[in-house]
Amino acid sequence: MFGIDSPLWVDFLAFVVAGAAIAVAGTRLAAVADELADRTGLGEALTGALLVGASTSLPGIITSIVAGAEGRPKLAVANGMGGIAAQTVFLAIADATYRRANLEHAAASVPNMMSGTLLIALIGLVTLGAASPEWTVLGVHPVTPVLFCAYLGGLALVRRASVDPQWRPRATSATVADVPDARNRTPKALWRVLATFGILAAVTGNLGWVVAEAGLSVAARSGLSDAVVGGLFTAVTTSTPELVVAVAAVRQGAVTLAVSEIIGGNAFDVLFTAAADVSYRQGSIYHAIGPDEHFVMAITTIMTALLVMGLLARERHGIGNIGFESALIAGLYVVGFSVLALGW
Repeated sequence: MFGIDSPLWVDFLAFVVAGAAIAVAGTRLAAVADELADRTGLGEALTGALLVGASTSLPGIITSIVAGAEGRPKLAVANGMGGIAAQTVFLAIADATYRRANLEHAAASVPNMMSGTLLIALIGLVTLGAASPEWTVLGVHPVTPVLFCAYLGGLALVRRASVDPQWRPRATSATVADVPDARNRTPKALWRVLATFGILAAVTGNLGWVVAEAGLSVAARSGLSDAVVGGLFTAVTTSTPELVVAVAAVRQGAVTLAVSEIIGGNAFDVLFTAAADVSYRQGSIYHAIGPDEHFVMAITTIMTALLVMGLLARERHGIGNIGFESALIAGLYVVGFSVLALGW
């Protein structure tokens, strides 16, 4: 059994095996999600934001809840916010694998832009919670239920933008329209597709938990701060499913699904902090974090704003065949988290 008391090689082996299994399950999950988007008529943007993004985030939210319950608020918050930053970089990686054009150009979609602005608003609420008075009701800060309500309300707006958009991005030869593919509407019963998706999501989520636990065990022996462990190690390891699904979706031509899975998953990841506030029994988790966690939130907000700017600017080609936003996001992540890790 892996864990803090197991030999280091056991943790490393668990990490590698689970990561390889995620690659297989995640690739299949992307294909089933694409079919589900077509068969239900939801479209890739809403399916990615609502179903895929939330299901691949299960390992991360479990990690934050457990960290909060164990009285490690900095780890809980840094895990969620660091995961958003890592997954945004993963989108830049997926962009590099799409050779036809900049991914944000090809996946131009009103719902994706709505999801991006929702994400910025949710992070802003977390910042507001930290800056507000340290009030709690039954140990829960008032911002926590507001976060849940804001997320649900935001999803309703994303759904409305998907069904009845009030404006549309200009179609180009590189644009991949988010239109349900009739070829995926086979006689196969819808419940079978849903069941397959549920099984793959559960498998991917549980494998992600194994990766997270093994990664946390390795990180715990490093002597680094909770902010660094959460913002880098657990955030990246629990986000492994998102990377696999995004790259698989791009390779299968489901570019809107790839973008929406990352942005939608990021919006869901903000709820890690809200969930951790409930499990943290020593007061408001928003007031138990420090400058390092606020630094991670600031970097995450800037990275998200750059992503939305990329979706709006729609650069066809850029440095290394990725958009300017992908290059800036990757650079900001490397510089920002290097500063955090080195304690400058």
